Amino acid sequence: MTVETGRLPAEGVQRMFDRIAPVYDAMNRVMTGGLDRRWRRITVEQAVSPGDRVLDACCGTGDLAIAARRHGATDVVGLDFSAQMLERARHKAPEIEWLQGDVLALPFEDASFDSATVGFGIRNVDDLEVGVRELRRVLRSGGRLAILEITTPRGLLAPFYRVWFDRVVPLLGRVLPGGAAYTYLPASVRRFPVAEELSRLLEANGFGAVRFRLFAGGIVALHVGEAS
Repeated sequence: MTVETGRLPAEGVQRMFDRIAPVYDAMNRVMTGGLDRRWRRITVEQAVSPGDRVLDACCGTGDLAIAARRHGATDVVGLDFSAQMLERARHKAPEIEWLQGDVLALPFEDASFDSATVGFGIRNVDDLEVGVRELRRVLRSGGRLAILEITTPRGLLAPFYRVWFDRVVPLLGRVLPGGAAYTYLPASVRRFPVAEELSRLLEANGFGAVRFRLFAGGIVALHVGEAS
């Protein structure tokens, strides 16, 4: 499939994130005005308790996993498809366990974790429902899942965000070395379920007490659920 469809084959996603690894953190800061750090902190606060064993899936360069460790998690595992993303994560926090792997086939036993997080990565999973089921499988009963992800904006700010994501972000990506892959971003957001649909998918695949919170005028959603 092409970038324009918003869906890439698994090897295409892997290559894309390897390419953008050098600019990933910078692009996050630019696209969110630095607010992504606050959103990650809130994500961790909603899902992680001190002493937890935590899985950060689709961990990228590791910021969410690092936030979980700072919040008091005693054992944090970061997992990502991209070797280059993981290399940058290791440089940031060598004390955390970083593993290359696929969220569609997590290399862990059932009920291995107290909590799990995914930050700005779940929309790139080839089969979202299978990914959610895998996250449920590795969580203990009562364990918490938090998903922080871009969503389709609604309301008065929607036209502004369409210009931002369809025009400005791809342009910024072309300015930064390796950032051209960000032309994929608008299409990936358009095909991702809106917040209410993602809530229903979580509920249909083993999570209860599902709730979501919107940030940035509705462009980013934080979903939290408990493994039932």
